Amino acid sequence: MTSHTTSDAPTISAAGILLMTRPGGDHAPPSFLLMRHADRWDLPKGHAEPDESLQETAVRETEEETGIAAAQIELDPDFRFSLSYPVRYRDQGDRIFQKSVHYFLGYVDDICEVNCTEHLGSKWFCWNPPHAIQTQTIDPLLAAVHRHLTSSSG
Repeated sequence: MTSHTTSDAPTISAAGILLMTRPGGDHAPPSFLLMRHADRWDLPKGHAEPDESLQETAVRETEEETGIAAAQIELDPDFRFSLSYPVRYRDQGDRIFQKSVHYFLGYVDDICEVNCTEHLGSKWFCWNPPHAIQTQTIDPLLAAVHRHLTSSSG
């Protein structure tokens, strides 16, 4: 877990899923999905609604942002990765918030067609660690998934 805290900033909770095709078997190596912003890669994620668990948030946001039905996604019960960092929102002026993002690992049977609703595009990347995609969030998450998959398979 990586943490850069701002002492008295209000906390915003968010959650998302790293979607992967199932590892193992005789088919191609697993792939994972990233979403494209204008200047970076990201994951489907979003802010938690009141009375919603982080897992519920992650599944809801993934379905909303990718069009991949929640019923197609199987969450890994043993994986969770969290990051915390300061953010500013355009509609909040200079106010700083502490954003706490919780990522889950979700499996789909095969590469799915993605219907982007909040991103410019998406791409399924071949799982071939170590990855060097985006140093602040994506790379640490992918490294944690790699450690998890390696420890789970051995």
